[in-house]
Order: sequence, then C-alpha cells, then structure tokens
Amino acid sequence: MLSIMLIAFAILMIIGQPIGFALGISAFIAILMGGNIPLQIIPQRMAGGLDSFPLLAVPFFMLCGELMEAGGLTPRLVRFATCLVGHLKGGLAHVAILASLIFAGISGSAVADATATGSIMVPLMKKRGYDAAYAACIEASSSAIGPILPPSILMIVYAATCDLSVGEMFLGGLLPGILIAIGLMVYNQIYSMKHGYGGEARASLRELGIATFKAIPALIMPAIILGGIVSGVFTATEAGCVAAVYSAFVGVFVYR
Repeated sequence: MLSIMLIAFAILMIIGQPIGFALGISAFIAILMGGNIPLQIIPQRMAGGLDSFPLLAVPFFMLCGELMEAGGLTPRLVRFATCLVGHLKGGLAHVAILASLIFAGISGSAVADATATGSIMVPLMKKRGYDAAYAACIEASSSAIGPILPPSILMIVYAATCDLSVGEMFLGGLLPGILIAIGLMVYNQIYSMKHGYGGEARASLRELGIATFKAIPALIMPAIILGGIVSGVFTATEAGCVAAVYSAFVGVFVYR
C-alpha cells in the first residue's frame, strides 16, 4: 500500500497538482487499491482529526490578527517602532523587524505578519534607498518569527496533534522569538554600517510618548493571551475568543 501511495503521489506532483490535493488523492488511491481498509474510514478519520477543542483557537487567532489590522493597528505599530529604533543605522530595517516582532505576538502567523508590515515597510525602504532584495529579505526573515512567538498557530496545531500543552509550547517559543529578532537587528546594524544605510530623525520624548500611548492597546494583547493561558485563567481556545473580542473592541471603540 505504501508503494502505491508513493507512486501516486509522485505522479500527481509531476503533473502539477497542489501538494495538499496530491497527499489526499494518493492516500485515497492507496486505500482503494489496497482493498483491506473500508472506505468509511476516510470520513471518520477526517472528522476525528478535526474534533479537537484546541484547534478551535486557530480561527479565533486568525480573526484577531485580521481585526487588529483592519482596525488600524499596523501604522501605529510602525510609528511606535520608528520612535524607538528608527534613528539607528539602517533604521527602517530595524523598524520592520521590531514591528514584525510585535505583530507576531498578535497574529501568530508569518503570512499575516508579512502582509501587514511588509505592505508598509518594503515600499518605504525602497523609497529611502534600500536595496529591494535586502528589504524583502529583512521582511521575510522577521515575519518568520510569527510561527515561533505566541500565539503561534503552528504551535497550536502541533500541540493538538501530539497532545501537548499549548501554554508550555507558547512559553518555549517566547525567548527564541525574541532572540531571533535581536540577532536580525544586530546583523542589520552591521550590514547597514557597511552599506551606508542611515537612520531616520530621532523622535522627541513627546513623540515617543504619543506613539507608545496609541500602541498600548495592541502591546498588551500578547500579555493577555500568554498571561491568561499560563496562569490557568483560560485555555488556548478561550484565549483566542478573548483576543478576538478584545480586538473588535479596540478596533471599534479605541482606534475607531
């Protein structure tokens, strides 16, 4: 049966089928030609695989990121990051990394991170004289923090599949995600000094205070999610519900 599945999978990949369809169709062909497994097992296994309470957290966290982005979160995060690190060498690249780090703590998705911050930072970096390839690499590398930093959607799926604690997975990804961001910023500092990428004008204390105040509703989101899960106040799924409701409240009543 395994050889049939591998051959079918290889043929489907060669003719250009998407990998998801290739996996499903090759498994179906193997079951059909194997003859030892009833076809009723397919819908049973599909339903059983989705019948997981922790997996309900995934759409809620995706909704949370979409609500925050639609509510005007990203420009406020970019402004906050600019006030903090924009004056350093290669300031806009530092801003892209820091903004991606913060947004990763809200969306838990690399794609959402790259879409939200990249749509603003990459054109701005190109306009300020950064090489287009370098701008894209910085954004892609920093967006990869999304699946590592809580609330990582990938960690939720992995924890649900392997019957692990979502809270412990989140705690395990917190420090590595921060260290990756620090490493990227150190590299960017060295690269920018070598290639002559300057920084933005230094923000005044008043500008920093205003930017911080406007970003506070978004900055406390990761603390609500991680703190609630670790303290046992709510599960990962309940944290997703709370985060979605909070995002909607912030978008409508705070960011308007």
